[in-house]
Amino acid sequence: MPASLQTVLLLTASNVFMTFAWYAHLKNMSDRPWLVAALASWGIALFEYLLQVPANRIGYTVMSLPQLKILQEVITLSVFVPFAVFYMHQPVKLDYAWAGLCILGAVYFIFRS
Repeated sequence: MPASLQTVLLLTASNVFMTFAWYAHLKNMSDRPWLVAALASWGIALFEYLLQVPANRIGYTVMSLPQLKILQEVITLSVFVPFAVFYMHQPVKLDYAWAGLCILGAVYFIFRS
């Protein structure tokens, strides 16, 4: 499997864990003290880092550091929007499309030769 594909898959899985670690407690633990939510989030975040660190090490063999960062942001937005809409029941907004277009511009500029 190409290193770039491995990187994308690992970063996507990492972002799923990251998104849940950062935001799911707002829905699932709103009645618990923040410390409990923080400890649960840290537990979830461990799995994020177990995927994110190898993803970046693999990706750095074929991409520059700025390319890895922009790729991460694209994946973050791609994971976050469905999470916000389907899991957190947030309304779909046109702002998501504008943010996506800005990220696409960043991808163009960072990956062009």
